[in-house]
Amino acid sequence: MLWVLFLLVAWAVAAVSCLRLCLATAAAAPRPAAARESAHPALNLYETAFLAGGPHRVADLALVSMHLRRRLLLAHTGWATVVDPEGRDEVERTVIRAIGPEGQSRIAPIRAAAAAADAVRALADRLVAAGLAVPHGTRTGVASAARTVRASAVFVVVLAVAALLLPGREPGGAGPVAAWFALPLVLTLGCLAIARVENHPYSPWASPSGQRWLDSLPAPVSGADRDLLAAVAVQGVRAVEDPAVRAALTARHTVWSTHPGHYI
Repeated sequence: MLWVLFLLVAWAVAAVSCLRLCLATAAAAPRPAAARESAHPALNLYETAFLAGGPHRVADLALVSMHLRRRLLLAHTGWATVVDPEGRDEVERTVIRAIGPEGQSRIAPIRAAAAAADAVRALADRLVAAGLAVPHGTRTGVASAARTVRASAVFVVVLAVAALLLPGREPGGAGPVAAWFALPLVLTLGCLAIARVENHPYSPWASPSGQRWLDSLPAPVSGADRDLLAAVAVQGVRAVEDPAVRAALTARHTVWSTHPGHYI
């Protein structure tokens, strides 16, 4: 009956991990007061981009905006070149500082620096205070709890296999043992399924109030720069129709030479 000890451990691990995920999800729920205050917010494109895709979406929006206004040139090879060193806002100035005094840089480190800049953190803080964005600690807490539940499900399977392989088990006892271990496995998988249904396909950055704001946005009409930027804010780089610009922003795995105009 040693397998019973394994079963108790499996139940304990599954129950604790699922409870942690439930508590983290409950903590992520917005306060009613915050939801009322942000019922009809007026957000700029940067704020919309953050709710839809987080800090890196804000950086992508700034890069595309500067490219459209000829303040920056984005090469399909993954390099950015400064044309106008005067940024219109703090996010653009952050992008220019990230490029450096030489006026050219790879796009990947520019995106990373802009996403971690004080201007984007301040933007995030404003959205959190308005009840539109999920606080960083809460968001990471839910993600960490979900990973723990997934690990618990794997651990339950490992314990079940170990229990089935124990010597001295009674003939024909594999079925009942497997059935008992199936219960904590169903608990963990069910908890993950519920969490996925609750959050998918919504942005992990937006609170329910922020997601309602995103859902209320009209579909942009192609043709105007403003509409293209609105599409980039909501949909990301895939909304960019220019293949060269899209390649510049999505090139991450190519081996680059030391010259910005060439790649291997």
